[in-house]
Amino acid sequence: MAGSTTAERGERKRESSGPPPVRRSGRRRLHRMIALAVVLVFLGSGVFWLLYGSDLVRVERVSVSGTGVLTPDQVRGAADVPLGEQLISVDTEAIEARLAKALPRIDTVDVVRSWPDEITLNVTERSPVLVVRKEGKFVEVDDEGVRFATVSKAPRGVPELKWETSRSGSAAASLRRIGDDRLVRAAVRVAGVLPEAVARATRSVKVRSYDDISLELADGRTVDWGSEEKGAEKGRTLTALMKAEPGARHFDVSVPTAPASSGS
Repeated sequence: MAGSTTAERGERKRESSGPPPVRRSGRRRLHRMIALAVVLVFLGSGVFWLLYGSDLVRVERVSVSGTGVLTPDQVRGAADVPLGEQLISVDTEAIEARLAKALPRIDTVDVVRSWPDEITLNVTERSPVLVVRKEGKFVEVDDEGVRFATVSKAPRGVPELKWETSRSGSAAASLRRIGDDRLVRAAVRVAGVLPEAVARATRSVKVRSYDDISLELADGRTVDWGSEEKGAEKGRTLTALMKAEPGARHFDVSVPTAPASSGS
């Protein structure tokens, strides 16, 4: 040591002074992380204030699309969207529930938050497949068998569902077992699979029992359809039978593999 020069001692002093480079790098990363956390807190606070405290994102308008029979004002009134409420706080499920209860004609509704200040109600209405006469008016029935509206005049081109079920004996027991709702759904499914030309000409769908459904056409011709089963096959058979026997007045496709026609 005694022989060390002044230059050597200065070099060793420089090498030993100050913290290790790794420790300095760790401090820099920590400082950056703290700064980033502070920025994120400020950004989060700003977003929270914008969504829940700012007047910029409050409900000011309610728009309606998809209506046909209903009017936009009817839908808006039933929806009862809280104007002035923060858009993020609007209970869309509650709006859907109010519409379903007040307007059964609505099949589905999509409640959408349209930023920054609008609620959009996209409505799909039910369409009648059959109507049921009741006390001088008509109850509309959709393709799921739901009776959704009563109107004073039957919609054009929609067949009437007629009941010819017995309320006594074995037929009554069958009706109690099956239930009116199931018979309505069976009639609806029959109406839904009719060939286009037959559907246009159908005046009524008559139901006597689950296995005894028939059609009355506009020109007085009739069709024994039977049950709702094998509907597509029955439709094809009826189309071919009508072409083969254009003068017939009655057709029976209740057993599609053994159809029959009669009258002239």
